[in-house]
Formats: sequence, C-alpha cells, structure tokens
Amino acid sequence: MIVRGLLIAALLILAAATPAWSQSPLVAELESFATRYHEDPPKLDRLREGLTQAAKADPRVEHLLALSRVCFIWGDIRAADRDQKLEAYDQGREAAKKAIELDPKSAAAHFWYGTNTGRWGQTKGVLRSLFLLSTVQEEIQAVLSLDPKFTAVYALAGNVYYEVPGLLGGDLTKAEEMFRKGIELDPKHTGMRVGLAKTLIKKGRTPEARRELQAVLAEKEPRNLADWTLKDSKQARELLESIKGKS
Repeated sequence: MIVRGLLIAALLILAAATPAWSQSPLVAELESFATRYHEDPPKLDRLREGLTQAAKADPRVEHLLALSRVCFIWGDIRAADRDQKLEAYDQGREAAKKAIELDPKSAAAHFWYGTNTGRWGQTKGVLRSLFLLSTVQEEIQAVLSLDPKFTAVYALAGNVYYEVPGLLGGDLTKAEEMFRKGIELDPKHTGMRVGLAKTLIKKGRTPEARRELQAVLAEKEPRNLADWTLKDSKQARELLESIKGKS
C-alpha cells in the first residue's frame, strides 16, 4: 500500500509539472493499458485512484476523460457487485459531464457521458432507468454531429436500439444499421460484431449471426485485445452455443 501510494504521488507530481500542451503521464499510461488491461486487471484500481486524484488536483479535460474511461472499464471488469458497478459508472458520468462543461465540442466527452449513463441504466435495469434514455440519445446525436467517424458511438447507439423495448424507441432494424456502420468504419471492432450478431439472432437470421460470431473468434488483430479476451470472444462462444443446430 505504501509503495502504491508513493507511486501515485509521484505520478501526480509529474502530472502537475506537465505543460498543458503535453499529455499527462497517467493519461498516457491509461491510453497504453486500455487495450491490454486483461494482462493485469488489478492495475485498473491504481489507475482509477490516480486519475481520481489527478482530476481533483488538475481538472483539465484530458484528466476528466481518462477518469471517465477508466471508471467504465473498472465497472465492467473490477466491480465486485452491482452497487460497485453503479458507483463506478456514476463517477464516470460526472467526470465526463465536467469535461463537456469545459469543452462542449469534445466528441469524446459526449461519448463517455453517454456510455457511462447508458451502462448505469443497463445495470440498474432498463425499465427503472428510462428517465435517462433521452440523455443517452442526446449524447449519441451530439457525437455523431461533432464526429461522424467516432466509431465507438455506433456500438453505443446499436446497443440502445437493441436493449430498449420497441414501444419506447427500441428498433432492431436501426440497431443493425448502427452496428453495420461501425463495422464499416472499423472491421476489427469485435464488440460491434457481437452486437450485430445478437441483433440478427433476435431477427431470426441465424446463419448471418453465426458468420459474424465466427468472424469474432477468427479475428487475429482485434481493435481492443483486452475486450476481445475478456468479453467478446466469451460472448461469441456462448451465442454460438445458443444457436447450435438452428438454421
């Protein structure tokens, strides 16, 4: 604990001494680690703690965005129960909201606000968090307006259309459209393919879904190796098993 505390303190001192135009050491560390967090998941604890302190000491946009991002990953990977997940996603929401206040034209800020809000609602239960749906939809539209090539937003949009009941705005056709747009921009985004496969299964198009799932498992260079290792490949195998023998 003492060593970890000293390391965080040292990184914070470096962050404070870093010129505004240069990337903070903690942010750079997260950027490097975000696609390989499967190698050392406990490291997410230190990064979240360090970025929480950095955002308090120096609440610039890059610290807030990195904090929002690590809170999302931490909630997905490290949280021990539902309450810890909700707390992490809520912290991520608040950090991204502050980033939007500082830079309203940051597509990343709108994305992470929408993503953490959506995951908070998904964890709480869709029907119990419908009051947040309009917020997530507004953030998706903000990202698309600011940067139509912000690939990850298509996964967020696709999941919203997939998860929400039809009477409340859910739409499998639109979900498929969003996932396909995302894959067109980044064919190696395996999470997008899993989302598309789930949508196709729900639409009764099993052979197409199977091809997408097989593509996930066959991908040699996934965009995010950690997500592929801990989430996407596992979901792909489970979904393939669930449609085994179906045509």
